[in-house]
Amino acid sequence: MTLLWIALFPLIGVLVPAFGARLERPACSLITALLPAVALLLTLAQIPALADGETLRFAVDWVPALGMELAFRLDGLSVLFNLLILGIGLLILLYAHYYLAPEEPYGRFYAYLILFMSSMVGIAMADNLLLLWMFWELTSLSSFLLIGFWSHRSDARKGARMALAVTGAGGLALLAGLLLLGDMVGSFDMNQVLASGDTILADDRYPLALGLILLGAFAKSAQFPFHFWLPHAMAAPTPVSAYLHSATMVKAGILLMARLHPAIAGSELWTLVVTLVGMTTLIYGAWFALVKTDLKGILAFSTVSHLGLITALLGIGTPMAVLAALFHILNHATFKAALFMCAGIIDHETGTRELSRLGGLRRAMPVTALLTSILAAAMAGVPLLNGFISKEMFFTSAADTGMLGGISWLLPVLATLGGILSVAYSLRLVYAVFFKPAREAPPKSPHEPPRLMRAPVELLAVLCILVGLLPSPLAGGLLDLATQAVLGEPMEFHLAIWHGVNLPLLMSLIALVAGIGTYVGHRYLRRFHKGFKPVDARLVFEGSVQYVGRYAETLLGRFDNASLQRYMSLLLCTALVLGGLGLFMMPSLAGDQPASDIDGVLLTGAILLMFSGIATVATHRYRLISLLMLSMVGLLVSLTFARFSAPDLALTQLSVEVVTMILLMLALFFLPQKTPRESSMPRNLRDVALASALGMVIASLNYAVLTRDNASISGFFIDNSVPGGGGHNVVNVILVDFRGFDTLGEITVLAIAGLAILKLLNRLRLFMPHSDSEGRLWSPDRYPMILTTISQALLPLALLVSVFIFLRGHNLPGGGFIAGLITAVALILLYMARGVEWAQARLDFQYQPVAIAGVGLATLTGAGSWLFGHPFLTSSFGHFHLPVVGDFELATAMIFDLGVYLAVVGATLMILANLGKLTTPHRPTKDSDTAAPSEETS
Repeated sequence: MTLLWIALFPLIGVLVPAFGARLERPACSLITALLPAVALLLTLAQIPALADGETLRFAVDWVPALGMELAFRLDGLSVLFNLLILGIGLLILLYAHYYLAPEEPYGRFYAYLILFMSSMVGIAMADNLLLLWMFWELTSLSSFLLIGFWSHRSDARKGARMALAVTGAGGLALLAGLLLLGDMVGSFDMNQVLASGDTILADDRYPLALGLILLGAFAKSAQFPFHFWLPHAMAAPTPVSAYLHSATMVKAGILLMARLHPAIAGSELWTLVVTLVGMTTLIYGAWFALVKTDLKGILAFSTVSHLGLITALLGIGTPMAVLAALFHILNHATFKAALFMCAGIIDHETGTRELSRLGGLRRAMPVTALLTSILAAAMAGVPLLNGFISKEMFFTSAADTGMLGGISWLLPVLATLGGILSVAYSLRLVYAVFFKPAREAPPKSPHEPPRLMRAPVELLAVLCILVGLLPSPLAGGLLDLATQAVLGEPMEFHLAIWHGVNLPLLMSLIALVAGIGTYVGHRYLRRFHKGFKPVDARLVFEGSVQYVGRYAETLLGRFDNASLQRYMSLLLCTALVLGGLGLFMMPSLAGDQPASDIDGVLLTGAILLMFSGIATVATHRYRLISLLMLSMVGLLVSLTFARFSAPDLALTQLSVEVVTMILLMLALFFLPQKTPRESSMPRNLRDVALASALGMVIASLNYAVLTRDNASISGFFIDNSVPGGGGHNVVNVILVDFRGFDTLGEITVLAIAGLAILKLLNRLRLFMPHSDSEGRLWSPDRYPMILTTISQALLPLALLVSVFIFLRGHNLPGGGFIAGLITAVALILLYMARGVEWAQARLDFQYQPVAIAGVGLATLTGAGSWLFGHPFLTSSFGHFHLPVVGDFELATAMIFDLGVYLAVVGATLMILANLGKLTTPHRPTKDSDTAAPSEETS
């Protein structure tokens, strides 16, 4: 359970700032940090068990039919990322407390940030591929909210849309890859997947699955050519940038490649693609970091470059390369989070991030200058700092691999070039801000930030120094656990500052000296860069989106001409073609089953049904008559259900038919009673031909299905209705037990629809026409005495029948849905007979809570089964005896059915009762002789 709480505490913590936003900011910041801090402490408490060789797991079934479990694991890789996600996240919270302006909605910001944190913790700990993907998508959504937090800014909105589009598309590719991976292995369980590397590599679908998974990872971790979204995410507040670049979303792709390394790595395809993409990203990001003039832009492209470095190491795939990748993940998180916070401090205290307006800040901000210099040196790989050691390991791995055959020398050359550019842009970052004289004054007079705002930077800078001086004592144990989790076996290594004079040391010296020289002459490089036409990725992306939108509108315009006839004809022609092709491919229309006998009753019913359907269409210009014909169709369908032993369907159809007729009558009251002719005779003939052809195809398909013996699942439900659900009414047992989750979804949709219609009709008032289309006035007797008298007698009888139908539903035809419709019809009859004002004065309660209570009761009934260790919506039943009453049966499904009953009553009355409120008395004038409603509204 400890693993579950580690994953859930940050997720629950999302609600804390939402409820604590009314508190003062210090109190809100403190309570927001509590649950992530507890999750961090729980993670640290598990390290001794992991050091003993254990892999901690927690799993419960969630959706067993899909192979999805709520499963979490804690191994060395999870611990490494949890420490980064939670530890740096807490430092970001402290920093954001001082960074955000007083008027900022800090409660909402903290909630988004904790959601971001919890989604990354979920990825790090997920022990099921589908669960991992769910958290993966949650990072995309939460990053969208954070990047677009300053929604009043156009660059924030565009950056958020770009990030969501790119990472969301990558997420879809990843889902396809994970589904393929699970199909190869036969399970989505992470343990089985990681242990099936040989099976996966030998599968013919491996290249496709690998490509899809790498697309998702490259898009999330901003690898070339998907890198362009990350620099434009800098429109987010600096705390978001610091967190995004150091420990969260951009590390998700790296984490995925490391997690699945035992399963999908080891092939030549993996090594070639991942290494070359990583090297390309390394050089590309480093070059643009050198020529950018915005402080956060430099750091953003440097992140792209370092992510490429880590990707290249994972692509090389040797034990030393994997160790170097994990070590650089740790090092990059520390110095990059701190550097972004330094950039935020400079922006916060000077009012600008442009290098042209910054310079000479070492006098006004000496402590910030010292911290930035240390962190930039770590990023450049200067000796005695943590970045130097992992960079040396990168050079070693690049020099030792022979993956490119005769041109293997290219990798160490590219690695050295990346090191040169890294030194150059790090030196430029420090010198241009703190030492070089500014060309113009910044908007604000610079000064040091509040002490606690700088505290997270100071802590991370100290870690960079300590890990650089004492790498093995401080990071060796954690890296040992993480490397074992990725490689699947222990690895002996020793981290040290000095390894003697060797090729990696020579590459480091070349990178350091050439990097300084590159910065000295960087103005020539910038001049070279300006020779190319500048390309704004944000504008290119927005232009592409707009082009797709325009093309879609053009394409849609060819089909969408606002003609309902065209839409229906296209739909019906498609059905006609597909159904006709199916019939054409059948060797024989008739099957082996004999046809049923036709008696006089069936023949009469069929003739009446056809006559009613034809009459409904023929009288469509006379809406009331057409509605009466349609009601005959519904009645005959109900009788058909009853004739073929489906009493539940017959009762449901009758109840729905009554409600539908009332709804249509209320709606048609405001429409013209007669409509003009709109179709010519050739068009009518065309429509008749299309309808006849489709009718023959559908009839033929029905005949083909009914004359064949098809395998059905009905036998299972019939056999298990009594022993499994405790009821003889198979239909009701299916609805409230076997398929209860479907029913819960349906009543939820019904309640939502009722609420939506209620809001649409709220305060809408239409004038009531005083005469029909021929000028005949409506009767002044709005509430006839006969209807009033009958309704008064029918109401208690109908309610009694609804109770009877509800109670018998588990064993005889009936149930909550039918009973709810009967109750709703009885109450609507009262509205019709007495009027809205009279009925509401006596039924003084709202129907919205009734529907909501019904959905809530049904949900709680399903959740109650968890208390007894059973899956959601598992029902229970038993037989009891009372001295007077005798033997009877009780089932928990009845409580669920009561929820269905309440949801149906509430939703139906929300719709029908409010439709009855739309009329207001309309005083006739000498010119008002039309039955159509006035265009005026009140």
